[in-house]
Amino acid sequence: MITRKAYGGAYDVMSSKHIRGDINLAWPTAEIAVMGPEGAIDIIFRRELAEAGDPEGTRARLVAEYRRQFANPYVAAGRGYLDDIIEPRETRPRLISALRMLEGKRDRNPPKKHGNIPL
Repeated sequence: MITRKAYGGAYDVMSSKHIRGDINLAWPTAEIAVMGPEGAIDIIFRRELAEAGDPEGTRARLVAEYRRQFANPYVAAGRGYLDDIIEPRETRPRLISALRMLEGKRDRNPPKKHGNIPL
C-alpha cells in the first residue's frame, strides 16, 4: 500500500511486483518514480537552471511538470506495477480483502543452482 512516496530502490524492496509482491495498491496522491522530483530536476536540468534568468521559478515549473508526468501512481499502474489506485477511504476494506485472499497461500522459491561462497 503506497500512501505517499516510493522512490527508486526503496520502492523496489517494499514488496513491489518486481520482487514478487502479491497485491500492490496506491492512493491517487502517491508519488512513484525513480527518484524524487527535486533531485531529478537538479540533475537533469542542471545546465538549464544555471543559465535561467529566474532559476527558482524555472525549477518550480520543472518540478511540477515532473510530478505531473512521472511521479504519480498512474504511470506505474499503466505499466502493470500496481493492481489498483484506490481512494484512502477504501484502504481498510481492500487490505482486509487482500489478506483474506492470501490467507492460505503457500509459496516456494525455485531451487537454487549454486550456494553462496564464503567471502
